[in-house]
Amino acid sequence: MTGRDTDETDETDTIVQKTRRMEAAKKRRHDSAWYGLAMFGMVGWAVAVPIVLGAALGHWIDWRWPGETSWTLILILAGVVLGCLNAWYWIQRESRDD
Repeated sequence: MTGRDTDETDETDTIVQKTRRMEAAKKRRHDSAWYGLAMFGMVGWAVAVPIVLGAALGHWIDWRWPGETSWTLILILAGVVLGCLNAWYWIQRESRDD
């Protein structure tokens, strides 16, 4: 066996070990309480931001062009729908990464 064969074997072993460590880290990632908290926060923001933006835009439209239609309520409901779809997307994306 030459020195070159030994070097290639060492490199292959190193790559295999790193791959195993990465796979183990991916499995442990979902066991952490921090991961759960991060998912909870991400889903919360994914729902809250469209609702707040819808309320702000609706309030501005109602103030700028008063009428019988409450754009604030309509855009809050649109924000809820958009936020729920957004949260569903993130949850599906995270569950696919498993």
